[in-house]
Amino acid sequence: MTSAPTHASGDALATRAAVIVFLTFAIAYFFSALVRAITATLSPTLSLELDLNAGDLGLLAGGYFLGFAMTQLPLGNWLDRHGPRKVILAFLAVAVVGCMAFALATSFSGLLAARVLTGMGVSACLMAPLTGFRRWLTPATQLRANSWMLMTGSLGMVAATLPVQWLMPYTGWRGMFWMLAGLIALSMVGIALMVPRWRQEAPVLTQGQPSPSKGYGFIWRNPYFRQMLPIGFVNYGGMVAVQTLWAGPWMVKVAGYTPQQAAAGLFGINLSMLCTFWLWGVVNPHLARRGLKPEQLIAWGLPSSFVVLIAIVWLGAGAGWELWALFCVTSTFVSLSQPAVALALPPEAAGRALSAYNLAIFGGVFGVQWGIGLLIEALTVFGWSEPVRYRGAIAFFGVCCVFAYLAFWRAWRARPGVQAS
Repeated sequence: MTSAPTHASGDALATRAAVIVFLTFAIAYFFSALVRAITATLSPTLSLELDLNAGDLGLLAGGYFLGFAMTQLPLGNWLDRHGPRKVILAFLAVAVVGCMAFALATSFSGLLAARVLTGMGVSACLMAPLTGFRRWLTPATQLRANSWMLMTGSLGMVAATLPVQWLMPYTGWRGMFWMLAGLIALSMVGIALMVPRWRQEAPVLTQGQPSPSKGYGFIWRNPYFRQMLPIGFVNYGGMVAVQTLWAGPWMVKVAGYTPQQAAAGLFGINLSMLCTFWLWGVVNPHLARRGLKPEQLIAWGLPSSFVVLIAIVWLGAGAGWELWALFCVTSTFVSLSQPAVALALPPEAAGRALSAYNLAIFGGVFGVQWGIGLLIEALTVFGWSEPVRYRGAIAFFGVCCVFAYLAFWRAWRARPGVQAS
């Protein structure tokens, strides 16, 4: 095994070193995405074994994102101060403990606590590489690397569907989490050996620009950051919430799929997302060269996801995995907001900018996952059947998506220079 790659000039990585670093981070992110999405595949087994209802499932899946969100603000400071390598290694050690605790849990409260701990542990798996990419790669390459990291995450979600279903008879769900603990530990070895050490640099300020060393205040006040918040919380968070949980129960409870068919449907959804993020990675540098900005692409493309949601609610039992895949694919326009936020702020504040925005995204994932579950249970007061309650909950989520998009649109159009663009 070779030593950690060195910088080509300054902070920029040579091509070979950049590929090695990307792949090393991508392996860890693959396992973090697998852990994130596995509850959708295991939901029938966990519901049967531990007698969980829809609200319990939503809270259990959302617990991962609650733990994730809890770490984001300190994570950003630590990334800017200590660099991606040190921070991700410390966090992944917590993820290993979380996976082992999940495998040993015998009650819902034990599962939930382990899930929160796991979410905390893997919360650096995307932010750490993106923070490094902000300094190590060119802006156009950063957009490509972001999309391909998300593609790796989709590959992990694909692995959480049919492959998990196939392994279940041999390992059980507890054995699955023991395996994940071991594989995450192995990914830590690769990161320790291959990722460059972090070099602190003094911030370069223009006259009148606030110091990026002063915590999160200047990030929260940044107009571009605030413009992206509504769609990050509701639309981006909602896409992940559907992909990692509610698409599965919908297929079983509303569309009449068997658990095996639902796992196959999730496989199709996540494979569609994998291909979509690969395509974004291919076209993003070309779009950037043509002067097309992320906010323009979001404004033009994201409304297509609302049309798909309307079709899903309208069709009910006729809405299978194909429509949910189309919803997730059309929602990926909002993923362009993540690297755009990092590029809108100084490089020495990249960790905090990305982590603050990620806090909004995963706070939204937790809120949407738990909120849909609570709403499904709450709608029993009307005497509705379970499929109708699912449709009602998804319809309410769709309305929230539209209002978040309108808030983004208004803020974007109000910014100086946009009317003329």
